[in-house]
Amino acid sequence: MQNIKSKVLLAEDDLSLGYVIKDNLVDAGYEVVLCPDGQAAIDKFSKDEFDICLLDIMMPNKDGFAVARKIRQQSDMIPILFLTAKSLEEDKVKGFETGADDFIVKPFSMQELLLRMEVFLRRTRKMHSEKTVSFIIGRLQFSYTDLKLSIGKNIFNLTQKEADLLKFLCEHPNRILKREEVLLNVWGKDDYFLGRSMDVFITKLRKYFKIDPAVNLETIHGVGFRFNAAVN
Repeated sequence: MQNIKSKVLLAEDDLSLGYVIKDNLVDAGYEVVLCPDGQAAIDKFSKDEFDICLLDIMMPNKDGFAVARKIRQQSDMIPILFLTAKSLEEDKVKGFETGADDFIVKPFSMQELLLRMEVFLRRTRKMHSEKTVSFIIGRLQFSYTDLKLSIGKNIFNLTQKEADLLKFLCEHPNRILKREEVLLNVWGKDDYFLGRSMDVFITKLRKYFKIDPAVNLETIHGVGFRFNAAVN
């Protein structure tokens, strides 16, 4: 499935399931580190480099949400996928707010897991290979490559998802963007729970834009958004 041997951090307290997932990933060409609980996953991540993280939610010592928050403190780019028996709305919303990229609900097929992993790994490799990408938004300077939005001495450090969303808006200024269009291009699929996550990021971007009144991210009710700004 892949030419580059990507390294996977797998946190799963059900070790019989963990070893099944690990063996299948190794057969597919991945290098896998299996951790039996959340604290072990945090310790491993702080000492080693990984390309993608697969986290169970319900784990002893630290749950998957706590692990995701710790990972996001160190890296905004690494994909985080939750492997969970839960499909509750509040868990998904909380997961996306802590930095998750996607959910895989148990029981799942290994083919589904491998396909979802490859989607995010391709996206990450593409971002690493891209040349410097930057935009002028009104009086704001946006460096997508450096994940920074600035105006004068005011510098905002963006998360990767904030930067991905802002980049898409900059590429399509002053026109109506449907919600599903934004979701498909930034998150990779149109999903109710991802839509809730997108609304959180829209609110975050609006807080940054308050510093320049000429930049406005407008909600078109029942349709989507319009990014009203002079973009160069």
